Parts: sequence; structure tokens; C-alpha cells
Amino acid sequence: MATLLETIQSPADLRALPRPQLKVLADELRAYVLESVSRTGGHLSSNLGTVELTVALHYVFNTPQDRLVWDVGHQTYPHKILTGRRDRMSTLRQLGGISGFPQRAESEYDTFGTAHSSTSISAALGMALGAKQKGEDRHAVAIIGDGAMTAGMAFEALNNAGVSDCNLLVVLNDNDMSISPPVGALNRYLAQLMSGHFYAAAKNVGKSVLKVAPPLFELAKRFEQHAKGMVVPATLFEQFGFNYVGPIDGHDLDSLIPTLENIKQLKGPQFLHVVTKKGQGYKLAEADPVAYHGPGKFDPAVGLQKAAKPGKPTFTQVFGTWLCDMAEKDQRLVGITPAMREGSGMVEFEQRFPGRYYDVGIAEQHAVTFAGGLACEGLKPVVAIYSTFLQRAYDQLIHDVALQNLPVVFALDRAGLVGADGATHAGAYDISYLRCIPNMSVACPADERECRQLLTTAFEQDHPVAVRYPRGAGVGVDAGTELTALPFGRAEPRREGKGIVILAFGTLLYPALAAAEKLNATVINMRWAKPLDTATLLDVAARHDALVTVEEGVVMGGAGSAVAEALAAAGVLKPLLQLGLPDQFIEHGDPARLLSLQGLDAGGIERSIEGRFGNFVERTKPGLKIVG
Repeated sequence: MATLLETIQSPADLRALPRPQLKVLADELRAYVLESVSRTGGHLSSNLGTVELTVALHYVFNTPQDRLVWDVGHQTYPHKILTGRRDRMSTLRQLGGISGFPQRAESEYDTFGTAHSSTSISAALGMALGAKQKGEDRHAVAIIGDGAMTAGMAFEALNNAGVSDCNLLVVLNDNDMSISPPVGALNRYLAQLMSGHFYAAAKNVGKSVLKVAPPLFELAKRFEQHAKGMVVPATLFEQFGFNYVGPIDGHDLDSLIPTLENIKQLKGPQFLHVVTKKGQGYKLAEADPVAYHGPGKFDPAVGLQKAAKPGKPTFTQVFGTWLCDMAEKDQRLVGITPAMREGSGMVEFEQRFPGRYYDVGIAEQHAVTFAGGLACEGLKPVVAIYSTFLQRAYDQLIHDVALQNLPVVFALDRAGLVGADGATHAGAYDISYLRCIPNMSVACPADERECRQLLTTAFEQDHPVAVRYPRGAGVGVDAGTELTALPFGRAEPRREGKGIVILAFGTLLYPALAAAEKLNATVINMRWAKPLDTATLLDVAARHDALVTVEEGVVMGGAGSAVAEALAAAGVLKPLLQLGLPDQFIEHGDPARLLSLQGLDAGGIERSIEGRFGNFVERTKPGLKIVG
């Protein structure tokens, strides 16, 4: 016999259900999310927490005519399941499968592509005003978490929306939890809002009782307006021009649905405050929502298990260890993260150096300028930030750090392709957007030891330096315990061959070396995209027939472009092949497979060189020297 969930092919089927059956549907939906994610891996805690909210929104609003915009979008698995993608959940975050985030190309119910935080209110406002301008009667709903609400962009949108006469609903999904524990004054304010339950109930009762006595009702109203500034959550959002409702229990359909139905009848900007629990309904995730934020495959009956044998340390772990070691050596070091303590490997640093650890919340722009301010006072800030998130603070990077030549180290995690998270999280652009900025330097370590060494090198400089490294583990080179710097801006010869020279930037050094064995090519570990080691470049250019650059970043404006510019400036005319990521967004999938599809594994590099420079290739002969 089919379950109730199996009868739901679209939200129209959901809206046809009798209200009493929605609780059964929510229970089945939660169980399906847990079972599905345990088989594929993906975001779990956040999705378990939005089951009832998702059901209620699709039940009350006429989706997709009414627009739902999910902030970040890592909590949309229930939404995907209810909108015709239940049978494709087994392909989640896999090559050719459905995305872990909303994607406009994937479904008409995914009204706006998200994955970065705090964009939902802006997008939903645009949709609401777009509908008004076209004379269409529909609603736009932004669903934003309390962590995402800490970002300045959310408040810019609130400020704009509050004076806009349109049918916009902002739902604050308050689970007292972003990815890392939430921080900041606003979060403390939101944490106190549960006290509003009693006040809201008393206020409603008082209004119904006192309305029979107008003078007393007016007196009570005046008192309420005065008291609101002290204890009522409505104050903040009503000052922006919203009608505030809540907080209400986000797991109680009997509260959610009538409230949403009432709000739907109201005109103008509305704000609904919903309180949920991450991991709801799965005790292990409720107890440790961070661990279950984005787990791999696991047995739900057992839960997450520690690996019997520790694997190779990841680049993130190498950074975390280096950060603590350098902080021990240099009291000036301070660490900054924009709400990514776990993801950036800063848990131990916070525990050991709490007075020198700053989590600024989801506020990348603030993080960079804040680091500049610290640097002005003689401190040495290290900003641990994903490559894809540094894009959000580009103006601050230029204006507040580089222009003033302040010694800030940017530890850029997730450089290159990131696999299952897809195009929104890929660190494909950092070399291109960093190397064009005066005073900036960009280091590209090839392995774990070099990552530690180049972080040390960056820290010793008196100007801004970014060190980019990928997600996951490297080839397994022992990172060591020393704090040894490498020569600034210098490359390293790794293999001496003939005919072709491969200039490798970052971890693609190792597939480049493997390809070079087949082609008898010279290999240079370039280490720095900026400054470029032009002395080494011009030397190898003079001794070889053709050059090849290899990087895990976009070719357009990347490290290969830097080589082309340097050769042109020196008047050197030699054939040059630039290998890297193409001028297109690369979707989710296994990282190794994605690199292979882009021709950036050893076989792909070999084939590309053979195809372009086959006439220059000299096959491997005995006695050739491998350096390093």
C-alpha cells in the first residue's frame, strides 16, 4: 500500500489533502529525508527542522504561482520532495543528479537559485515588486534563518522592503543555529524572543477584554507601545515597516497553517517569526546539529561513527594546526571567521586562544574590513574564508586592505572545484580576481607541507597575501611541525625533461608530474600566481619549444594568463597552452570525476599536450633526472 507521501507528485496534491492528514504527511516526509540523506550524504539537520514549515507553506500558498525563496537553500530537501523530485533524491549532489540547493533550471518551484547566505529577502522583494508592476496578484515569500539574518544584505533588503507597498512575507526560521554556533548582538536579541510568547498571549487577551472600555483600551495601547521597546520582538522589524507576527512554534501545523492563512489576507510587508529545532525528530541530530549539518553516508539506526583508521589530514586540518602553532609563536596573530568555525578548521584555535578568535557571523564584508582595522593596530589578522565567500567582500578587499597595503593573510579554503556543493561553492575565480589587485600576492601550495610553509611565508609579509588550497586531502605529504617559510615569489623545478615545460600552479602539480613522465616534459612547481617567478619562467621558455600552464581555476584571467602576459612583456614568442577550468559553471559531482571531465587529471593533461604539441614531445629516455 502506498504511503501518503507517495501520492504527492506536486503541491497541488498536497493542497487537496484534508488538514488532519498533514501531520501524517509531515512524519512520512521527515522519515524520507532521513533515509534519503543517510544513503547519499548531504545536509540533514537543517532539513529535518523545516519539514512542517515546508508543508505549511506549500499548503497555504499557491506555488509556484506564489513564489517561495529559500535563503541559502540547504534546507530545501522537503521542498524538493514535495515538488516532484522525490524519486530523484537518490541522485542528490551527484553528477547528473539534482542539486543540494534550489536551481531555477531544475524546477519551476525553485524560483531563485541560492546557496550563499542572506539573499532571499532581496530576491523575494524583486519578485513582489515585479508582480505589482505587471499587475499580477501573487505573493512572494522569503524564508531566512537566524544565522543568515545577521548579514548586512538582509538588513539592506528589509530597509528597502519596509517602504515598498507589495505583498512580501519574510519568514524568520529561528532555530538558534547557523552552521557554527550563532554570534552577535542580534542573535542574543533573537534568543530572548521566546519571552514574547507570554507577552503576545497577554496582549491579545487584553485587547479583547479592554475593547469594551475604550478609554482603558487606549491607555493600554499607549503602555504597550512604550513597553514594546524593552521586551517585545516586534520592535526591530516593525521599525523597518513590517507587520510582525510571532514567535510561533514552527513544528506545530495547527499554529503554522492558520497563521499563514491569516497573513496571506493582509496587504503590505509581513514578518513571521517561526521557532524550529535543527535535527527535529532525529534524536542524534537534535543532540549534535553541527555534526549532522552535512554528513556523508551513514546508518540512521547507528548514527555517525568515527573512522576506525584516521585518513590523510585535509588541507583544512593542516591550516588549523598551523594557525595554532603560529599563534603560539607570535602573540600578534588573531584569527577571523565569517561563521565557518568548523568548516575552516578553527575549533582548536578558538579553544586554545579564545581572546584572539573572532567569529563575526555571516558578514564577509565586515570580516575583511575588521581585519584591516586590526592590522592598523599592529596585529596580524588571518582571515579563514572560503574562496567562494571572499567574492562577497571584493570591494573591502580592494579598498580597505589592499589599497592601504595592510598585512592581512587570507586563508582561502575550497579553492578549485568542491564536488557535491557544485557551482555556487566552487573556488574557481580567486586567482583571476586577486592577481589584478595591486599589493596582493597569491600563493598556490601543491601539497600539505607546502601549504604549511606558504602560510608561514604569507604571515611573514608586510602586505596582504592569499593562500589558496582545495577541499579535502592532498597526496599525503607529511606537513611537518616546523614553521619554515619558503622563498617569496620563487618557483621550484620538479622534473627536467625536453621539448615541453609544464608550469603547475597548486595541487595539479602531481597529475602534471604523472603526465610529464609519459611526455618527457619539464615540470616547474610555480607556487605563486602573483608575484610570478619571471626569472624561472624566462629561463625555461628559452630552453623549451612550448609551454603549458595547469591550474584548478578559470583559465580566463588566471595563472596561465599571468604567464602569457609575462612572456609578451618580455617579447618572448613561444607556443603556450593554458589548461584550467573553462568559461562555464561546473555543476556538482565527484571532484576527481569533475577534474577528469575538464581534462585536468594526468591522462587529460597528457592528451591535451599531445593534441596541441605532439611534434614537440620527446618520449622518456633512461637517465632523466627527477628533481625534488
